[in-house]
Amino acid sequence: MNAHEKHSIKQYLRAADYLTVGQIFLAENHLLKKELTFDDIKSRILGHWGSGPGINFAYAHLSYSAKKHSKDMMFVLGPGHGFPALQANLFLEGTLANFDPSMETNLDGIRKLCREFSWPYGFPSHSNPETPGVILEGGELGYALSTSYGAAMDNPDLTVACLVGDGEAETGPTAGAWHLNKLLNPRKDGAVLPILHLNGYKISAPTVFGRMSNYELMTLFSGYGYEPRIVDATKDGVDPHDEMANALEWAHNLVAEIRASTNTEAPRMPMIIMRTLKGWTGPKFVEGNKIEGNCLAHQTVLSEAKSDPEQLKILNQWLKSYKFDELFNEATGFGDFVKDILPEQLEKRLGMSPHARGGATVYRPLVLPDVEQFAEDAEIPGTIGSSSMRRAGAYLTEVFRLNAESKNFRFMSPDETYSNKLDEIFQATSRSWQWPIMEWDKDLSRDGRVMEMLSEHNMQGLMQGYVLTGRHAMFASYEAFLQVVGSMVDQYAKFLTQSRNVEWRGTIPSINYILTSSGWRQDHNGFSHQNPGFIDDILRRQSNFSDVYFPSDGNVTLVCLEHMLSSVRQINALVAGKTLEPRWLSPELARQQVDAGLMVWDFASDEHPDLVMAACGDYPTKETMAAIDIVKTHCPNAKIRCVNVSSLTTVGFGTLRRVADQKFFDKVFTDDKSVIFNFHGYPQTVKSILFNYAVDSTRFDIRGYKEIGSTTTPFDMHVRNETSRYDLAIAAFRQLGRNGVVPFEEAEHLASIYQGKIDENTAYIKANGVDLPEIDAWVWPAARGLDEAKEEAWHGQTN
Repeated sequence: MNAHEKHSIKQYLRAADYLTVGQIFLAENHLLKKELTFDDIKSRILGHWGSGPGINFAYAHLSYSAKKHSKDMMFVLGPGHGFPALQANLFLEGTLANFDPSMETNLDGIRKLCREFSWPYGFPSHSNPETPGVILEGGELGYALSTSYGAAMDNPDLTVACLVGDGEAETGPTAGAWHLNKLLNPRKDGAVLPILHLNGYKISAPTVFGRMSNYELMTLFSGYGYEPRIVDATKDGVDPHDEMANALEWAHNLVAEIRASTNTEAPRMPMIIMRTLKGWTGPKFVEGNKIEGNCLAHQTVLSEAKSDPEQLKILNQWLKSYKFDELFNEATGFGDFVKDILPEQLEKRLGMSPHARGGATVYRPLVLPDVEQFAEDAEIPGTIGSSSMRRAGAYLTEVFRLNAESKNFRFMSPDETYSNKLDEIFQATSRSWQWPIMEWDKDLSRDGRVMEMLSEHNMQGLMQGYVLTGRHAMFASYEAFLQVVGSMVDQYAKFLTQSRNVEWRGTIPSINYILTSSGWRQDHNGFSHQNPGFIDDILRRQSNFSDVYFPSDGNVTLVCLEHMLSSVRQINALVAGKTLEPRWLSPELARQQVDAGLMVWDFASDEHPDLVMAACGDYPTKETMAAIDIVKTHCPNAKIRCVNVSSLTTVGFGTLRRVADQKFFDKVFTDDKSVIFNFHGYPQTVKSILFNYAVDSTRFDIRGYKEIGSTTTPFDMHVRNETSRYDLAIAAFRQLGRNGVVPFEEAEHLASIYQGKIDENTAYIKANGVDLPEIDAWVWPAARGLDEAKEEAWHGQTN
């Protein structure tokens, strides 16, 4: 960096810092043409100052590096509360004006920038989807680094500069995210440049990383597999601009060297540890308290500037210290220093990265295989031999093959691909792994497209970064442990909600989950592994962009996957088991089922029913079908309707494409008959969805997981939660007795017989550890006598 460029970057930073302060405080007098008065100050002073100057410093130098090397660069800001600094840079570089003509770099633009920051119906206080270049809101800290790595995957020409705050660095997700360098291939993926910003303080206390010595920091991040370099802007006698410019040049050259090297094992990619003062260039002291270089610089600093003469005086001096009149002229705008620092082409500027906007530039629909190619014969309902996860694995294998050239599909899993019986995908790809590979390791390669790390947070972060930059992903996990990322999904849902109203945000794929190893078959792992709560996390979202699928068998699973992978701008979840279960529907019927979301199963139903027995989920469906068999065996004249629900949304049964309206709801469930509804998750979930319909809820007997579990047997899990075939049959007998379809005394007698069967099985499992043979041996009447597929032997890979 020569003397002229250094002078320009100093001018740029004075302008950026001034605009950062102006956004927090100024309602009027934005050019400081006169001494500030109370009338010039916002009535509500909001915003965060402390990290702003460091963000501006990093952004300016990154822009200069992008200009010098003509790089495609994206900037991801971890501490989203540093938004006024980010906004100042986006304004200076012309990005805001590109999307909003009222944000030109003139006085009107400055006035709007300052007046509307952190203001009702103006700009929010944090990074947000309405801001160009943003793919992370950053209000909830911890996800910047994993999101950045996700954005870099399969974007070999992209550099993602990720600024991680030292407060954010204390979070668990960030601690795990440092290890994502072991998964990305620097020769075929983009480069992530982490910048750990150490300003030393959180809201009210020092940061752990800020108090670590340089030796401790260097050894820590060397141990993480990086090549770290410290830039210390707080050190006397050192020019911070020389230090930062040299560090970025070093990082650029090191990445180029690694990419050109023939050594593919454990590449040590660069990272920068950047020390600055918190509140750098701001007031040193206020009312005797140290501000610059202390936690008290974190937020507004001068919170009483609207009413306190002394604070107003300090603010006036602070703003004047930037000599903004030397940087901006009403007639000509900003000086040439802006052009000296920023890439000449607007599209090369950090906030203009097309990767952050979605749309045709980065989004391409997946080529999907025909479902029928993987479907199983289900012409005779109840044929044993369907594993939904085996069907899913076969289908996803072909998705990988068909999209191999496009390189726009990835699979995420926290070390559970084998356990969840999705390992057929390893016939088409492998797990990405850049660290040493031993000769006995399975399914690891430098170019794998399966991302595995035992951190749900970081799998979620990778998926978000990948999807928000236009590519497709599937995240499979144990049902119980996706709850770990519940808050991340909440944040993503907020991002999606706001994005809908942003015209320039183009199409992006949906994020997709597979929830398997469900609680109904986690009898061996016990209570900790039994939790369907993630379903509720998704369905609580009020913006109506979530579909949760509950396929009854492998064929329905295939159709659900097709719907999920072809959808856009949604959150989808598929809830299905991995064990061998009955096949219920042919591919044609499976399509009808998924398209409608709920369907009467004619093969198990009578006309003019006395009772409706409904199920949602594969294991509850099996128990419901067995219960119908029991009831029809004892009461052949009783008329039963079998209803299967394959998907739920916030606003009703079905999918976003086709939510069941009141007319269809009444047609399926009748408008007056009692309904025994067996649900995969918590009963309250279905009860809340019933509020979308005009219905007498007392006629619905909703069964589901009641938070009762332990290490037990599969059937006993159902018994404990009153979702077993025997519990359902007892409920059906008693309802038929109340309706007069079956004599009351006969109904009670039948109920007592099946209560006895429950007690018999309970005694049996206490003695033998497994359910009575007749439980597992049950087959739907039409399929009895047919050949049955056998459950796979356990080889230590399935938990």
